Amino acid sequence: MHAPPTIPAPGRPAASIDTPALVIDLDAMERNIARMAAFASAHGVAWRPHAKLHKCAQLAQRLVAAGAVGCCVQKTGEAEALAAAGMRDIYLSNQLVAPAKLARLVALAVRLQAEGGRLALAADSAHGIEQLAAAIAALPPARRPREALPVFVEINIGQDRCGAAPGAEALALAQQIGRHPALSFAGLHAYHGGAQHIRAYTERAQAMQEAYQQVVLTRTLLQAAGIAVPCITGAGTGTLVSEAASGLYTELQPGSFLFMDADYARNEWPVGAPAFEHALFVHTQVISRHAERAVCDAGHKSHAIDSGLPTVWNFGAPPALAFGNGGDEHGILTLAAGASAHPGTGGGLPALGETLWLVPGHCDPTVNLHDVMIGVRGGLREGVVEEVLRVDARGALG
Repeated sequence: MHAPPTIPAPGRPAASIDTPALVIDLDAMERNIARMAAFASAHGVAWRPHAKLHKCAQLAQRLVAAGAVGCCVQKTGEAEALAAAGMRDIYLSNQLVAPAKLARLVALAVRLQAEGGRLALAADSAHGIEQLAAAIAALPPARRPREALPVFVEINIGQDRCGAAPGAEALALAQQIGRHPALSFAGLHAYHGGAQHIRAYTERAQAMQEAYQQVVLTRTLLQAAGIAVPCITGAGTGTLVSEAASGLYTELQPGSFLFMDADYARNEWPVGAPAFEHALFVHTQVISRHAERAVCDAGHKSHAIDSGLPTVWNFGAPPALAFGNGGDEHGILTLAAGASAHPGTGGGLPALGETLWLVPGHCDPTVNLHDVMIGVRGGLREGVVEEVLRVDARGALG
């Protein structure tokens, strides 16, 4: 067992937070939530934020309180952790085929239904559907779900990851679901993760227009076969403007809008897109200082690097420092191109002992590296610690 992080008591200055630590600017996060809620309302669509981002039941519940219909997860363990902490409307937007995982899922669905909740699942294969039906049938009748388990058919609209082929293959799966009394066809899951970080917005929107043709094709075939399509769900932070304007989607699943990482900041955004702000930071301290570099204590064990290295936050101004790869425990800080001095020291690089704020390259896997997120009210410069948020589903990979 490791010692818990040293967390300042509520009311202590943000600068007193031990390093490295994951910190939420609560004011920025709440502005992001308000903008997402207003956007969804203005476009007449439901929103179901992806909890694989924050893995935190408290945040999932706040999003529901702001108008979200529930949350998405990607893993059975995430669903279990969030349900145990109070979430009641969960969509596992991924494929399950292992009997052990399906048994856990069905048991969770029974518990949620008994509490007035709902658990839905995605499927993209006949095998997966049959395995799910078998998991339900294996239970004694008294322990089975009281209501049919909602199942979405996921279709591949361009990412070439999971998803049945649009059209006839998806139709066959929907018909197969309909043949099982214990299951109900919930709609189509149509998410294009590969489009989220296409930098130019016109190219991103064009990729989605091509994807929507596959959604229309599939919906048309289903309706012609007498199968209603009650919901079309999908969308991420990078494409939600397109999905909302498409007239096809009834539910949006963005997650990263809540925190906004350095990778999303590189995207071009259209006029009218919600102005989401950076709200998640890694607090770090300079622990070594040399003429040409400073070294901080936030290495790869404190932030994910799959979408690039973090940026050094300069409170909205152009970066004064560049973050370089220092390995597991260290980051190398140098002056950014065109910068003559770091503003916090009055010249040169940051001083030994000085603390800084990093914007993670990819927020989702960064959160999964931490036990808690420390919420700060009043900004990072002058703010104070308000609360500690537990990462309930940290490490819930199965």
